[in-house]
Amino acid sequence: MNSVLIAGCGDIGQRVAQLYRAQGGIMRGLARSETSAVRLRAGAIEPVPGDLTDRVTLKDLPTAEAVLFYFAPPPAQGESDPLLQNFLAAIDPARQPAKLVLISTTAVYGDCRGAWITETQVLRPQTARGRRRLDAENTLRRWGQETGVPFVILRVGGIYGPGRLPIARLEKGLPILKPADSPYTNRIHQDDLARVCKAAAEMGVSGEIYNVADGHPGTMSQYFIDVAKALGLPPPPIVSRAEAEKVMSAGMLSYLQESRRLDNRKMLEELAVGLRYPDLAAGLAALERN
Repeated sequence: MNSVLIAGCGDIGQRVAQLYRAQGGIMRGLARSETSAVRLRAGAIEPVPGDLTDRVTLKDLPTAEAVLFYFAPPPAQGESDPLLQNFLAAIDPARQPAKLVLISTTAVYGDCRGAWITETQVLRPQTARGRRRLDAENTLRRWGQETGVPFVILRVGGIYGPGRLPIARLEKGLPILKPADSPYTNRIHQDDLARVCKAAAEMGVSGEIYNVADGHPGTMSQYFIDVAKALGLPPPPIVSRAEAEKVMSAGMLSYLQESRRLDNRKMLEELAVGLRYPDLAAGLAALERN
């Protein structure tokens, strides 16, 4: 591994860069502004100017033999992901990367009524958010087939950890759905996700898809209850589904419409990842220690 280029170099990207830094490689991150460039330099990541919304700015990307991580989310509107299209189109055929790892989402599965699912589950995204992510997966798959560049897709559950907890929501006392009616959700600690991303680059089979979660799903309501307890906050008020329709945001209600439990055995076996936080209790316990 000589170099890494990360598009969408936020929290997870910087954690991935930290894992690689000990190997002596060159860490680069795409920066759309000087503010982003300053932030990357502070993390010992070399900024590469470029704006995913403007293909013209994506010139001379240092992709030759590099490991690429694409973590940038799609636009908030629409049914496709033009940002990934711009990024892939900007890669010079004479500078082909060694591999590309894409973070996708489990929303591509749609509602599975709480069933356990593997990567072979039929894809039925029910939200525009899920359809945009599926478009990104299909775009990368076509590009990989055309160029021959190895790629791996990670379908990631909810990410949690320091800085990624619903503290503001809990402090406001916003309600949650009655636990018995709450859908199943899947989680992965941010540190474990970074390690999975690195393992996917090193060991993931080209063209393969991996569910990324800790393998211990729980209900969304129980998640809020457990986080509140770990942080010493009052438990959130509980409402019925009928009441939820009246008082919850459209975004939160959309999450309540889908329920699934991710089988993560393929990730554990093929990527040989030992999770530091194999369940929510372990992740919250570490939070309390810090």
